Amino acid sequence: MADTTITVPDIGGAEGAEVVEVLVAVGDRIELEQSLIVLESDKASMEIPATATGVVTELRVAVGDQLSEGDVILLVTSEEAAAVDATMPTDTPEPDRVSDHAVKDAGGTAVEASATDIVTVTIPDIGTDGDVDLIEVAVAVGQSVAEGDSLVVLESDKASMEVPAPMAGTIHALLVSSGASVREGTPILEMLVHTAADDAPASKPVETQAVAAPAADPSPTASPVPASTTHAVPPSTAATATSTPDSDSIYAGPAVRKLAREFGIALAQVSGSGPRGRILKEDLQQFVANALAKPVTTVSTGSGIPEVPDVDFSKFGSVDPQPRSRLDKLTAANMTRAWLNVPHVTQFDDADITDLEAFRKSLKAEAERKGTKMTPMPFILKACAVALNAHPKL
Repeated sequence: MADTTITVPDIGGAEGAEVVEVLVAVGDRIELEQSLIVLESDKASMEIPATATGVVTELRVAVGDQLSEGDVILLVTSEEAAAVDATMPTDTPEPDRVSDHAVKDAGGTAVEASATDIVTVTIPDIGTDGDVDLIEVAVAVGQSVAEGDSLVVLESDKASMEVPAPMAGTIHALLVSSGASVREGTPILEMLVHTAADDAPASKPVETQAVAAPAADPSPTASPVPASTTHAVPPSTAATATSTPDSDSIYAGPAVRKLAREFGIALAQVSGSGPRGRILKEDLQQFVANALAKPVTTVSTGSGIPEVPDVDFSKFGSVDPQPRSRLDKLTAANMTRAWLNVPHVTQFDDADITDLEAFRKSLKAEAERKGTKMTPMPFILKACAVALNAHPKL
């Protein structure tokens, strides 16, 4: 069975680009152009796409590795070859090969999985070679866990991360406790695993996951399984998890986060369509397209001020409705908004009303005979009426 080698393509001459995220694991089926790893250089972040389809058989990189053009990323077997391999009898495995129904213990020895097999789970690649604090043990002896359930919570100087269960089973023994210092390869617990025949049809190949420490296997062949759906960031993204405060609950690569910052988009509002809910660039583009497609509503009132209720003016007398142009309507809305929100001043003007006052006083005696007083108010009302007559739109 021949494997296809996928290497780092031309990355613009960048030398020693760091692997900040591994997006696939051994046993994953990949499609053409699917993102495999995320590289970050001094100038940019980039995702390396798949140049072939099939099933990943071996990973040659890990988080923190420095890669250049031409370096091998992984080996992939075509789907046809993988289908033939899946139908091979599991009771006669090839020499030096772990069968579909086997896992590796802490020493790297193949162990046939059965209902009574005990598998030692170790700390996977956490993006650092130093010790980290184990701040919480999330399981207890006798508890049943599913693949991907959180086992322990680790905390380093830069981030907190959860170590997920590499397979389903029952906790047999705990090898660590809260407050302990652990590192990559440290055994944390023992699990009783179930046979594939108990959980799945015999014709369906079982996805294997090596839990051995990298020291026992020189070439890394697995990347950590993602944590539960509540915390979608896998341990392999610990280096990325410190970039933004919401990284503990959002699964997205550096390139996507950079694009979101350029667009001014909060990643918490975007739904991911990638594997395990990962947010892709296409999700950001779709989010922007949906936002632009929403109709823009014109608010005629101010900040939080309730709208003025409609008044039936016909109850005060006859009404003559007049059509309003679009420009008139926009002008009215803007003037109303300005009236409600913009601070106002009072304008004072001087007017010579000498003749008006002389005329008003000449009518004073006539007003007294009628039992009223002649004030300036009737003249002001008359001036407003003339002005409104000249400007009916007001």
